Amino acid sequence: MGDRILIDAPKVAHMVARQFPHWAHLPVTPVARSGWDNHTFHLGPAMKIRLPSAERYTAQVEKENRHLPLLARSLPLPIPEPLGIGRPDADFAWPWSVQSWIAGETASRERIADMAGFGHDLGQFLSALQRADARQGPPAGTHNFHRGGDLAVYDAEAQRCIAALGSRIDGPAALAVWQEALASRWSEPPVWVHGDIAVGNLLVREGRLSAVIDFGSCGTGDPACDLVIAWLFLDGPGRVAFRSALPHDAATWARARGWALWKAALMAAQDQGGHPEEQPPLAVIEFLVDEHRNGRSL
Repeated sequence: MGDRILIDAPKVAHMVARQFPHWAHLPVTPVARSGWDNHTFHLGPAMKIRLPSAERYTAQVEKENRHLPLLARSLPLPIPEPLGIGRPDADFAWPWSVQSWIAGETASRERIADMAGFGHDLGQFLSALQRADARQGPPAGTHNFHRGGDLAVYDAEAQRCIAALGSRIDGPAALAVWQEALASRWSEPPVWVHGDIAVGNLLVREGRLSAVIDFGSCGTGDPACDLVIAWLFLDGPGRVAFRSALPHDAATWARARGWALWKAALMAAQDQGGHPEEQPPLAVIEFLVDEHRNGRSL
């Protein structure tokens, strides 16, 4: 992924002054923790700027600008509000966005007062998202790295990563989890998916889930991809509450285990530790294998 570009606050401030002169007086400062797909900066106290870090992320700009205002009407928690789109120019080759800044702290175990309550609230949010009108939403595809699409897109990569891990995992058992995930398809009408439900995109205030951000990977299709956090972050009570708040059948949860296995195997094979608040990739694989082997669900 060496094609990611870097950009600093002075250049972003210059871009704002030229394209949005009514905001030129506002300071531009980097956020404490920027994401991978976008470089994010504060614009004053109430806005943020998101700039794609590589060309493959540019489709997110128009997509969020078009769909977030409509989704916000259906959701029980705040999500970012699009406020403007910057044009490509000599300083930056791709479109970029200005959005509202939502106050809150990134989710962590220390900041969450009750993990079961957190799991329930997150499940309720996703349930509302899945009920939102998805008829005009973008089908899963390259624009969101197939989140909501057919898990088979990642079949070769998943099997290659499982093989590469060798004796570090129970390979045949991991393949059994993967094959079960591939054995079914979402047969209902497409629903909205966030595409990246992870701790870095969940905000808390006073110990409770307060907002969901970064819809760059959103799309429509199979909701299984949004359930991976059950294994990567939630504890036992949190997983139970999360599942209870969602209407999905066993096959959907099996596909969700497949998404979790693919992500964990990829990270482990590349020796990536993941987000510090998430479970280590090898521990996630072991949990998924044990769950499948013993016929348990969450």
